[in-house]
Parts: sequence; structure tokens; C-alpha cells
Amino acid sequence: MRFKGKSWSLIMLLMIVAVVVSACGSNNSNNGGTENTGNAANAGNTAADTAEQPAATKDGNDIVIAVNANFITLDPHNTSDTLSISGSRSIYEGLMGFDENMALVPALADSYKISDDGLTYTFTLHENVKFQDGTDFNADAVKINIERILDEKNNLRMRKSFTKVAKIETPDAKTVVITLSEPYNAFLNKMAMALMISPAALEKFGDKIGQNPVGTGPFKMKEWVQGDRLVVEKNADYWQEGLPKVDSITFKPVPENGSRIAMLKTGEADFIYPMPTEQVAEVEGKDGIVVDKADSTIVRYITLNTLKAPYDDVKIRQAINYAIDKDAYIKVVKSGLATKLDSTMSSKTQYYAQQTGYDYDIEKAKSLLADAGYPDGFEAEIWGENDSESVKGMQFIQQQLALVGIKLEVKSMEGATLSDQINSAATPEDAKIQMWYVSWSPSSGDADGATRGLFSSDMFPPAGSNTAYYKNDNVDKWIEEANKATDPEKAKAIYGDIQKTIWEDTPWAFLGVDQTITGKKSYVDGVKVYPDGSINVKNAEIKK
Repeated sequence: MRFKGKSWSLIMLLMIVAVVVSACGSNNSNNGGTENTGNAANAGNTAADTAEQPAATKDGNDIVIAVNANFITLDPHNTSDTLSISGSRSIYEGLMGFDENMALVPALADSYKISDDGLTYTFTLHENVKFQDGTDFNADAVKINIERILDEKNNLRMRKSFTKVAKIETPDAKTVVITLSEPYNAFLNKMAMALMISPAALEKFGDKIGQNPVGTGPFKMKEWVQGDRLVVEKNADYWQEGLPKVDSITFKPVPENGSRIAMLKTGEADFIYPMPTEQVAEVEGKDGIVVDKADSTIVRYITLNTLKAPYDDVKIRQAINYAIDKDAYIKVVKSGLATKLDSTMSSKTQYYAQQTGYDYDIEKAKSLLADAGYPDGFEAEIWGENDSESVKGMQFIQQQLALVGIKLEVKSMEGATLSDQINSAATPEDAKIQMWYVSWSPSSGDADGATRGLFSSDMFPPAGSNTAYYKNDNVDKWIEEANKATDPEKAKAIYGDIQKTIWEDTPWAFLGVDQTITGKKSYVDGVKVYPDGSINVKNAEIKK
């Protein structure tokens, strides 16, 4: 018997709920929150809601944050996962930073100037700032950090964002002048990602700095037990008066969804992220719990290895897109707290351009598979992390693709293991990855951050995160042209062409846009999840 359209979607929705609940019980997780669906939904608890419950209280001045994955590295020049960026930002700072809306703000730089031709950036630094090991922060320290990023021998992930740096000058201890070889309109955003490491610590620890971080930030590392906890403690000599307001923060990796919720209910955790979407209605306003929802730049998708058959055929990739019911995905996996992904980036990202197409059409998917020579489908595997929500999402995709004959094996792995699997291929042709269920947010807050690392042919792993091994000569050229554009309207037009072309080439199965959803005890204040999904703890406070 064959079904099509919404009737079949509803039947499958009920079947998938049954399968997933059976597999994951009440412990299904959410791997990063979801894009908001309206301002009313985002309001969180009203005053009346919280008034019905007694306020939670806490002894001591230490906060525990439960997260859904493990930290991979605390080397801020060599990380790409959002959680590691969160940990790094508690310890390090850059010359520039971001506010909670991802707008650029000065940080270790007191001020900056950009020349009219867009080539010269002059930063005036804050004075009397020291690294956590007592080393002076000054222009020489900045120069050492940028030169470390630029050194090809170090093979750092951040290097690709700084290749246009032609010269670094330090006319005095508080002034840094960076000259570019050509205009790069995302450069300030990249400087905000270039967090400053103590030169003495770099000399002492070398390539082990990722396990021995030393920055200028409000917290310094106390203990890191991989897979169990990362503990950062108050930097008593922090240069910004009055901060930090808590003695320590413990990040606890808890991939299993139900366990994070249980920790929040009992007070074992004071703040959890991501908050499981299916638990929001159950816990909001109870046990002193506050649920916050916010707009996000986090996109959810499946990469399709375009170098590997059958994914090297655009008809196969389009068939996969048509075979997935995005509305059902949002209802089942995201509990309705998401929107469909309708471009290569979130609508909250700079220069977003909406695209159309790939609505659920199972007959269209079957026709495309037949045209590509696979009328009965094929066997495939999908990789993803081992947290509950990722497993839930992959099981949903498995059920959807089974309807068109694609027999999908789900392979879930711990984050560091998955990263090793992805980045260990000697050549792109040797890569074993077929499909990867994953999310991405431009932590640098710009369109380049949402594009270059994912779609430039210079960014095949391990250099970047183009795990679709996608190469389009026009897209490569346009990425460079967009970054040279000093006119915002010209840059917007080029990024529009980029998004349209990638959308048609379908190196991804486009799924949804997440909303950041957090759960916290009512006494916690100042812990914020930014639109890129990173956790900011600089202003963390326990209200008494």
C-alpha cells in the first residue's frame, strides 16, 4: 500500500514517536535548542508563573552547568565546536568580543580605527591587564598570538581566517596596527574569535596549551577531567572591577537528556543547556525552574559526501531532501520549537537570503532515485554524536528514508571520537563519512562564518568543516569576492548568489533552525546562551 502527502506524514509521525520513545524512553535529548516560533513563545516564565512556586535557594557561591557533550580542546586558536568555544571564552578574551545579540564590542581593545581603504586596523589596548600567570598583556602579546595563528607549521584551524594579514606592527605597548593584503569585511569578527593566550604559557606548554589554558578572562582553569567535568575558578586579579561574581563554575558533560533534567530538578545542576524540548511544558515554573527561549543562528542539517557514490549525484541529494518531512521533524525531534531551514544559514545571520523548494514529496523523491539508477534505494550510514537528541534525530531520518528504500544505519559516537573519525582521512577521497547529522552556528557572527568553513573547497577536513566535500568554482570565487566587498549591498548580493547556488546543489539535507532553550534555577542570573549557542558566564551570579 502506498501513501502520499499529509495523510502519510501523520501516520509516520505517530509511528516515529512510538519508535523513538521506545528506543529512548523519557530521556530523549536536545542537542542545542531550536529557533523561535514567535515572541509569545519566547517570553519564558511570566511573573504569575514564578509567583506560584517558592523561589529556589542555594548555599555557597559556586555554579554547576550541565551540558550535553564533552569539551574537545581549550586551545582557542584550534577549536570549531561551540562547547569548546564556550569553555575558552570563560578563560580567554580577544581584542574584540560579542554582546548577547552577537553585536561586536571592544574587549581587550579600548578602541579601534579602520582606514578608509579597509586595509589597516589600529587597536588601542587596555592598559594594566595581566594574564592569569602574571604575564603582562600588551601589544607584543597580541603580535605573538597572531603570529602563532599565521604559522603554517602550527596547522591551526583559525589560520584560514587570518591569511589576509600582511603585517603586524607594535609602535608602542598599547598599540597594535594590523595591515591586510586586501579588504576583508569580516576581519573584526575574526579578531573577536582570536582569543589571547599568555605568551609565557605558550612557551611553557607548546601544543599542549589546549589542556593548560592561560588567558586574561574572569575565570582560570582549576581542573579538567575529560568526560566528567571542567572546573574554572574565580580570577581574583581580573581587570574588570566587580567581576566575576561567583567563586567557581563546573561544567558537567551529561549527554543523556533525562539525567540533565533530573540534575536541574534536584539542584545538582543550577543551569542546563540544551534544555530538552519535550520537557519544557512539564518543568517550566516548577521546582524553582525558569525556562528561557531565544533566537538562534544554529542550523541543523545532514552533510552528504559529494565525493562518494551515490551522493556525488545531485539527484540523489535532492531525493533525500524531498524524502524528509521537515514539519514532522520539527514536531517529533524538536517538539515544535524550531523552524524549517530555508537557506544555508539562519534568518538571524548576516546577509541571509530565503530560498524555496524541497517540501516533503515522497513520490518526487522516489522518481529522482529511479532517474539516478536506484529505484529500490540503497544502503547507507549516518554519523552523529551520542547525546539523546542526536540519536532521536538520526532515528527519525532513518524512518523517513526507509520509505523511499534507503536503508540507513545509525552510528552514534562520543564527540572527540567522531571528530577523530572525520579529520583522520589522509585525502578527501579516503574519507569514510557518508552522512553526518550535525548543527552549525557562525560563532564569529558573520556571513563568512556561516559560509567559508562549510562550503569552500579550501575547508575540507581537517582544515575546516566542509564534510560534504563540496566544491563549486563559482562559490569559491564568490566567497573571496564577498569578503573583499566594502559596500554592504554588494556583499549582500554576492551572498545571495552563494546561498542560491548551494541550495540548488544540495550538499546538505536541509532540516531546521534551532532555538536556544535553557533551564535554570531561579537564583541563577547572568548566565547567557548567545545566538551562536555558546554559553557566556562572565556575569554569572547567585542571587541571595
